Amino acid sequence: MPKARVAVLISGAGTNMAALLYAAKADDCPYEIVLVAANDPEAPGLKIAEAEGITTWGLSHKGMDRDAFDALVDAQLHEARAEYVALAGYMRILSDAFVENWQGRMLNIHPSLLPKYKGLNTHRQAIDAGDSHGGCSIHVVTPALDDGPVLAQTPVAIVPGETVESLTQRVQFAEHQLYPKTLAAFVTRERSPVYLLGRVRELAMALPEADEVSSHGMPCFGIAKGKKFAYFTEDHHGDGKIALLVKISGADEQAQLIELDEDRYYRPAYFGDGWVGIRLDLGETDWDAIGEWLRKSWLAVAPKKLAGLMGIAEEF
Repeated sequence: MPKARVAVLISGAGTNMAALLYAAKADDCPYEIVLVAANDPEAPGLKIAEAEGITTWGLSHKGMDRDAFDALVDAQLHEARAEYVALAGYMRILSDAFVENWQGRMLNIHPSLLPKYKGLNTHRQAIDAGDSHGGCSIHVVTPALDDGPVLAQTPVAIVPGETVESLTQRVQFAEHQLYPKTLAAFVTRERSPVYLLGRVRELAMALPEADEVSSHGMPCFGIAKGKKFAYFTEDHHGDGKIALLVKISGADEQAQLIELDEDRYYRPAYFGDGWVGIRLDLGETDWDAIGEWLRKSWLAVAPKKLAGLMGIAEEF
């Protein structure tokens, strides 16, 4: 399985970037660092990355419009064919457009136990508040500052006589442990059967009168006391695929879909021409499209009365 391509954005020393980079050297690490970019061309972290053979890019943001600068960074990320972005001491508030472009694919590490102490001076705030612990958090980046869903945290005890400098040093140790394993888990979740089934289940069970049972050893979804409209498969008959099977109109549509994208669509064994398999383990699933496939498949088996009551137009 190819490794996920990660770009790291830094502003200074790049110690967390280095932790990610050295973790990526392990054969079993699921990601590789393909770019280290900075808003300061003199950032020491760039020299570390360059010495390690990583492509680097640095440009000062001073005097530039935020959107214009972020557009330049975005262009570098796409040139590197990055799939994910890891912020590692990147001291810039990102434009909404940039965050939207990388929605759900960008992480940040923050030196506090979020939601406590967003922004700067987190260690001073924790000490002054008399907290028993400081720490660090990894969260998904959203337009609001330090406000995205938290994926992982490490508490770090605040000892008697603690200073900002001493707490900072110990929290950095925790950061260097936490970030690589959290990033690894994040980039592999799109290939994790548990995660993928959860996403399918959420979409399928939102449809009217949907229920879930197990059939032929697979989770499947149907209309309560009615026909099945979707199956979730993992290595079905040893095919090595994680996929969603949905109803279609017949052999012609099946052939058209496979011709359109033979890596994503396939003819599922033992299901015939009225079904198509849609790969979910390619790492770039369009979940809006999957939701639409489930809705159409539901309509294919729903009694007309039920579809009409729910105000859904007949499509098959």
